[in-house]
Amino acid sequence: MTETETFETIRYTADVVVLTPAREVLLIQRGWPPHEGAWALPGGHVDAGETSLAAAARELQEETGVTVTTDALRQIGVWDAPDRDPRGRYITVAYAAVVPVGTTITAGDDARTARWWPLDALPERLAFDHAAILNAAVASIL
Repeated sequence: MTETETFETIRYTADVVVLTPAREVLLIQRGWPPHEGAWALPGGHVDAGETSLAAAARELQEETGVTVTTDALRQIGVWDAPDRDPRGRYITVAYAAVVPVGTTITAGDDARTARWWPLDALPERLAFDHAAILNAAVASIL
């Protein structure tokens, strides 16, 4: 490493796009900055010793009460733009799952509330780059 090179702290996260056959998506309202009060996909940090797949299933359950097996999650892609999060460098692996219409949700953990949104009537703006993640999931699943 040369004197001009620097290390960058990178945080590793997982996000989940949960869809129903009725073309609804599960979103949480963020209860903390950044984007406090904005709607977002369920997700969060990958814990030490944990895979992003396991983190996705865990975060989904903690934030919405929805339990899916890791086998039910399909990887959509990786989002790693340097400016995707105002807190610093965050790299996320995004997953998608399809659950039955009427799946019960309960906001928990860091979510103010959780809600099913029709894909044709989404909030005006989603937090971070979650609109791009959602679009990629819809294109590959529905």
